[in-house]
Amino acid sequence: MPAPAYALIATDLDGTLLRGDDTVSDRTRAALVRAAVAGARHIVVTGRPAPRVQPLLGDLGAAAGLAVCAQGAQLYDAAHDRLLWSLTLDRELAEQALGKIEAEVGQVYAAVDQDGVDGLTLIEPGYLMPHPTLPAVRVHRRADLWEQPISKVLLRHPGLADDELAAVARAAVGPLATVTMSGPGTVELQPRGVTKATGLELAAERVGVGPADTIAFGDMPNDVPMFGWAARGVAMANAHPELKAVADEVTASNEEDGVAAVLDRLFT
Repeated sequence: MPAPAYALIATDLDGTLLRGDDTVSDRTRAALVRAAVAGARHIVVTGRPAPRVQPLLGDLGAAAGLAVCAQGAQLYDAAHDRLLWSLTLDRELAEQALGKIEAEVGQVYAAVDQDGVDGLTLIEPGYLMPHPTLPAVRVHRRADLWEQPISKVLLRHPGLADDELAAVARAAVGPLATVTMSGPGTVELQPRGVTKATGLELAAERVGVGPADTIAFGDMPNDVPMFGWAARGVAMANAHPELKAVADEVTASNEEDGVAAVLDRLFT
């Protein structure tokens, strides 16, 4: 059998592989199956923490594989429901970072994803979940967010647009954390130096694949590092302009099976 066009397919979930209702289309599922038959591996690379990814992997045919979660802070072994690697965000630094941001723009509302395969998403008063299908637990005060180790902090501002908040946060936080934007209403603080690229590199090493044999799909600025690592980056039609600017190709939207359109061309 000839070698596949790419040995590794790395896909974001929200806004990329998933439709707006959190489902995967039949066409996309079939395209992933054909790619697997041709010898390609598929790894999900997402901002979602491991507990919010595991239920989706069976539908993708990836229930026995690896997933890069929490913007690269977690490497998840779905077959054994365990984290092979995780890096937490120092909670004191996270609290300091929030204070620096609020000194610039006034009050922000915060949430955290706890570390671990059973970690919860906690939201403080005033925080509205941008993705209503994801479960969250509301706490009474900000101090409650820091009771357990966390993988990241999610931020929202009542008046600033996401791009504005992300820019202010990067300038204010400096070396305390990495700031990224992963979706509408989702500006995040994660451990310094951790990106989807660092997580994908760890996963790719485990399956014996390098960047030259990897194609990546995404839709938001948090996918920029992953595109820089992979040989080819494909942005969705619904992608943020920052990602489109560095993409090798723009495909159809997530609602129009954009991932499948490219895979159908490569793995026929």
